[in-house]
Amino acid sequence: MFVDRVRVWARGGKGGSGCSSFRREAFVPRGGPDGGDGGDGGNVILKVNPHLNNLTHLRYKPHHFAEKGAHGKGSQRTGRKGKPLTVEVPPGTVISRLPAPEDAIERSVSFDTGEVIADLTEAGETFIIAQGGKGGRGNLHFKSATNKAPTECEVGGEGDYGQFAFELKSIADVGLVGYPNAGKSSLLRCVSAATPKVAPYPFTTMTPQVGVIETADGKQRFTMADIPGLIEGASEGIGLGHDFLRHIERCSLLVFVIDMSGLEQRDPIQDFIQLRKEIKNYDEQLAKRDYLVVGNKLDLEESQEHLDRFESTQRVPMLRISAETGEGTDILIEQLFSRLEQNRKEAAALEAGTSES
Repeated sequence: MFVDRVRVWARGGKGGSGCSSFRREAFVPRGGPDGGDGGDGGNVILKVNPHLNNLTHLRYKPHHFAEKGAHGKGSQRTGRKGKPLTVEVPPGTVISRLPAPEDAIERSVSFDTGEVIADLTEAGETFIIAQGGKGGRGNLHFKSATNKAPTECEVGGEGDYGQFAFELKSIADVGLVGYPNAGKSSLLRCVSAATPKVAPYPFTTMTPQVGVIETADGKQRFTMADIPGLIEGASEGIGLGHDFLRHIERCSLLVFVIDMSGLEQRDPIQDFIQLRKEIKNYDEQLAKRDYLVVGNKLDLEESQEHLDRFESTQRVPMLRISAETGEGTDILIEQLFSRLEQNRKEAAALEAGTSES
């Protein structure tokens, strides 16, 4: 099961209370206060594990509470701190804090109402999602010139508590976008070691699949994500809508895979126009992302007429390939390496210019 959205409840450990105590020793006529402080509560910490690729492990364990701090003791003994609780998440996890339900009967609120508080992308990256409570002070801290024998002490502070939305957005350099049965899964299988399901019916891919493509010497590589087929109205939530589209938000390069055979009673030109429209409706910034157009199914005779018509009317760069036979895929991979390297240089130059200003 692939899970990319979960709701999580997290609570930091409560701080231990301070102790009210007095020295009682032989031959000490006036023992003073010696109550120790309570220990701090443990934090709930998120940590990126690059070996995870979805949030299934959190779906059936949504509650995460860190350990409480121990109470202070006499003889100025401080209570033990609560152990932190580490929760592992895959790279690309976005965390939003959800508002507290207005009605106690209402157990949850909409995912879309949250405020993003963290975006975890790097392996080993950590983030404290719920801070533990501060330990209370013992009566030793309340001694003064006018109060030689204080009895008051502090109660430990409550740990942070909240309801959070975890949303996974696939991290890949290249995202394959297209209608069902356009050949995205076949292309990914052809150029990488990934093994997405391939079958002659739509929606065989129900979850994003990621493959790694590298040069023969292994010095260069990039990741490619096969996004499940879009349909008209996906940007408005039709079909799986946003569940698919959000997985291409992080891709620096989009590849539109167009079925040029026309055998599914589809017009390749209209398919391309509609795909661009769906992405623009979903996110205008995403629509401005660098992209390539790939005309697939070159091995079929019916494709030639559609390929020529597409190139003459759309005026966009297009590569002709056959994911089935592998024809043209070498040129495609070279183009992708080149475009990605160019995009990295432009991004680095832009960042350098921003930092200088």
